[in-house]
Amino acid sequence: MIRTIIFFIIIVFSLLLVSTHTFKIKSLEKKGKLEEKNKLIHKVTSNWAKFIMKASGAKINVIGLENIPKDETILFISNHQSNFDIPLLMSSIDVPKGFIAKKELETVPFISTWMKHINCVFIDRKNLRKSAEAIVQGIKILKSGYSMVIFPEGTRSKGKDIGDFKSGSFKLALKSKCVIVPLTINGTYKLLEETNRIKPSDIELIIHKPIYTKNLTKEEQEKLPNTVRTIICSRYKSN
Repeated sequence: MIRTIIFFIIIVFSLLLVSTHTFKIKSLEKKGKLEEKNKLIHKVTSNWAKFIMKASGAKINVIGLENIPKDETILFISNHQSNFDIPLLMSSIDVPKGFIAKKELETVPFISTWMKHINCVFIDRKNLRKSAEAIVQGIKILKSGYSMVIFPEGTRSKGKDIGDFKSGSFKLALKSKCVIVPLTINGTYKLLEETNRIKPSDIELIIHKPIYTKNLTKEEQEKLPNTVRTIICSRYKSN
């Protein structure tokens, strides 16, 4: 319990510390130095995520970094075990990227500010119209050349079997014609969700080979959710 309390205190103080960069980010934006601004945001958020993962006691093993295409806009599609999945991917994959995230995160102080900085889209899955609007927004971001991450299960599995993938999630890739990179996450639920206490754990992130969507046939497009889910499940370890 003491480790858990200390961990959440660390999160609060680390967020306060990184918030000092906000002034420089606004200054760079006013001066029109957008590339410099984006590099700073990526550096700050990646370093923060690495710090959080280290503070949690996670020992991370990343497999398949060579499968990430260079100079391509990517939709990373991953299973979803834990609230640690986002900082895991931020810290382990050195590609500027936003997340399709649950609506509730939009109101979390400090965290929501930085999520907006990295072009996250907040989705209300209980509202079909709002969900559709979020997907359209995500497509626009991908078409602009900025990569994104989505968890098509729509909720955390907490180590149980991977749930069904929502087919609407794949419109992001099919409409933007970007590359899909499937990801398998193993073990993040053990950091917190398994016991509701912070517990050091071994984490595995597997980066699968990319899927290029530009020339997929109609039949391949229809099978895409099942194809990607099968790839992710092939390296998944349920509890």
